[in-house]
Amino acid sequence: MKALYFKELRGFFNALTGVIVLFVFLLLNAAFLWIFKGGFNLLDSGWANLDGLFIISPWVFMFLLPAITMRMFAEEKRNGTLELLFTKPLSEWHIVLAKFFAAISLVLFSLLPTLLYFYSIHQLGTPIGSIDNGGTWGSFIGLFFLGSAYASMGLFASSLSDNPIIAFLLGAFLCFFFFFGVSQLAVLPILSSFYTSLNSIGINYHYVSLSRGVIDSRDVLYFLSISLLFLAATRVKLLSRNW
Repeated sequence: MKALYFKELRGFFNALTGVIVLFVFLLLNAAFLWIFKGGFNLLDSGWANLDGLFIISPWVFMFLLPAITMRMFAEEKRNGTLELLFTKPLSEWHIVLAKFFAAISLVLFSLLPTLLYFYSIHQLGTPIGSIDNGGTWGSFIGLFFLGSAYASMGLFASSLSDNPIIAFLLGAFLCFFFFFGVSQLAVLPILSSFYTSLNSIGINYHYVSLSRGVIDSRDVLYFLSISLLFLAATRVKLLSRNW
């Protein structure tokens, strides 16, 4: 499993996928937070916080994570290397988890440089250090969990098709639906009696909760559960080759 994890990680950077993902993520955030005028600009806002980063990043990850994962199974099936992978002393869980951990490693790598934003705002605040540390760290943790959930959805989408583009579109749709679509369904009049239940299914509900700076076990359990759900579904899809 470790060998497959490092193989996937090397593949990201050998094919420049990892570099491009990191570059696009950091470039888009830097442009909105430091260059473009508007509500997200940290210098124009007058407040010592990183709210703009945590508002923009889920939408950026919504496309970057499916782009990372779209080839993980689809390309292997297209090239006929997936069956070769199954001849190795690896279970389906080992294969799924190795690819998942490689994907979330890129999530972590993309978040680490943004700590410079935190340091900058910490130093620019009046007085120095006036940033809400609890809320900021909670948001970073929430963003990592969100990226993990997106990665699991992208992996599942990749297991459904041998076409990476279709896998990307399916993965992006799943991420969009669970982050934004579920909360929009909850406000429909016809579903008003299910508002609380539906809203709590959405990723954004738990992401916002973590952003308050209180690490609630219910939010952590939600993200772990939704990631495990899609990873289990991916494993079932891989097992279906024997049916």
